[in-house]
Amino acid sequence: MHTLPQYQQFISDYLASQLEAKEPKNLYEPIQYILKLGGKRMRPVLTLMSAEIFDVDCKNALPAALAVEVFHNFSLVHDDIMDDAPLRRGHETVHEKWNINTGILSGDAMLILAYQYFEKYEPNIFKSLAQLFSKTALEVCEGQQWDVDFETRDDVSISEYLKMIEYKTAVLVAAAMKMGAIIAETSDENANLIYDFGLNLGLAFQLQDDYLDAFGNPETFGKQVGGDIIENKKTFLYLKSLAFATQDQAEQMMHLFSIQPNDNSEKINSIKTIFDETGASEATRNAIHDYTFKAFETLEKLNISVEKKAMLRAFGENLMERKV
Repeated sequence: MHTLPQYQQFISDYLASQLEAKEPKNLYEPIQYILKLGGKRMRPVLTLMSAEIFDVDCKNALPAALAVEVFHNFSLVHDDIMDDAPLRRGHETVHEKWNINTGILSGDAMLILAYQYFEKYEPNIFKSLAQLFSKTALEVCEGQQWDVDFETRDDVSISEYLKMIEYKTAVLVAAAMKMGAIIAETSDENANLIYDFGLNLGLAFQLQDDYLDAFGNPETFGKQVGGDIIENKKTFLYLKSLAFATQDQAEQMMHLFSIQPNDNSEKINSIKTIFDETGASEATRNAIHDYTFKAFETLEKLNISVEKKAMLRAFGENLMERKV
């Protein structure tokens, strides 16, 4: 098995080999820009890791891994437009650096490019990868729509929120891992178990992202801290806080989530204080822990070596403790 930095280097090298100057520049340069910003590359790393877990050279999974990475970045380009986000990974978002129309069109092209990477596989593997990818891509869109819908609703339940982040975020993590299993041609049982492992890890990852959006360090987080609060998003933190709040705290929160002040700093600080005082911050940290350990329970059922289970567990533990 390789190390995390080695997997990341394989992906970077393969990505570099695929990027070329093409016309029209205003279509392809934004694609290269967002892909070169890097990020954690967690999803493609998981595709390589999963293939190797099931005893196949991880480099065989590079096209599928890059498909996952290109699709993920496509969704970020469009999400940033929808959220009017100024920063992504500490740099200007695509629509800020170019314009909204360019962001939309370049994102569309990325979705098509992602599918093309599956063409590098034999027909039976191509079919399985494409079927999984199509199912996952549609679920991501459904999750994104729920996310948008929730912004104008005052009755979002915690179970609805968890379903939304499962579709918007966790299914792509799960699919990334199952793609590695498909390429390795392991058993259906192993492929489904590694999907479940990724799904729970993805839920923990998104809850951690929600937490860091409010409480992360802006120098390391790479995005605007407090962005979810500014956009009045009904995150797990918000919903848990509302469930635990006194009447006064609930009324204050609902008022703050109904306004868009010119200066958001006071709004962000007031909401964060309520998150802490109600115990929502602690409840979110506990949920991150619980989903991570649910993923670890799935590991025990996988037909792989103890050493490989330990490696996957270490990866999950590192995600749980991340600051970016």
